Amino acid sequence: MDHKIQLKHPTGKKAISMDKEKYGVIEKSLLICLKGKAEVTHKEILNTITEDFKKNKIKFDGSIGWHMEWVKLDLEARKKITRIADTTPIKFKLT
Repeated sequence: MDHKIQLKHPTGKKAISMDKEKYGVIEKSLLICLKGKAEVTHKEILNTITEDFKKNKIKFDGSIGWHMEWVKLDLEARKKITRIADTTPIKFKLT
């Protein structure tokens, strides 16, 4: 049986429930991407996660980009990462 977790949205909007394993895989890769870097764009995060999955032969069922977006929003809501909104493109960093 799949275990789902309820995600949060940084602006309080209704968020989705996601498979806990999928969340964990994306979260781990996303946090590794941000570690040791001052700022990273959305595109850089997606590219890094995609490359990490290929390199480590991680099979992922579903859209990596879609799941990454929700995990990113949840991490923002939980104050683990910060959106730097006054940059173009928008960048993110560890809190």
